[in-house]
Amino acid sequence: MKKIFLLVALIATVGINSGFAQNSQTQSLLASYYDIKNALINADATTAASKASEFSKALENIDMKSMPKAEMNAFMGFQDKLAFDARHISETKDISHQREHFANFSTNLFKLAKAVKLTKDPVYYDYCPMKKSYWLSNNVEIKNSYFGKQMLTCGAVKETLK
Repeated sequence: MKKIFLLVALIATVGINSGFAQNSQTQSLLASYYDIKNALINADATTAASKASEFSKALENIDMKSMPKAEMNAFMGFQDKLAFDARHISETKDISHQREHFANFSTNLFKLAKAVKLTKDPVYYDYCPMKKSYWLSNNVEIKNSYFGKQMLTCGAVKETLK
């Protein structure tokens, strides 16, 4: 009986640790994304490039083996797309070019966020009608990453993931 109890406790601990590892991995991705978004809001191309490099590194370091198969498949489906746009954002200091890639980057990360719970916190999917593009935010308050201070509050929350 003690052996069975210990085995159950061990399995439960491994399951909890795997979930925690994945959660911290996905939160790291999301935090890097938010840092890119905030740099674009502030029209800081240098910081956006640096944070995009951090995102790329976090994406490369995701431990797929620790994920359930469905989540692993979702990550694999978006990994190349996210890596492509993060790389392009990181390789330029042209804020307009960064914002162009940020649009696809945001759409793909949102699709991933719908397939895999990236965080326990709400994720707001915001829309810019002037750019006809979306971005993710951890705050319900609109801060437009496509136009920054020129049109800081232009946009609306279109969907919330909880």
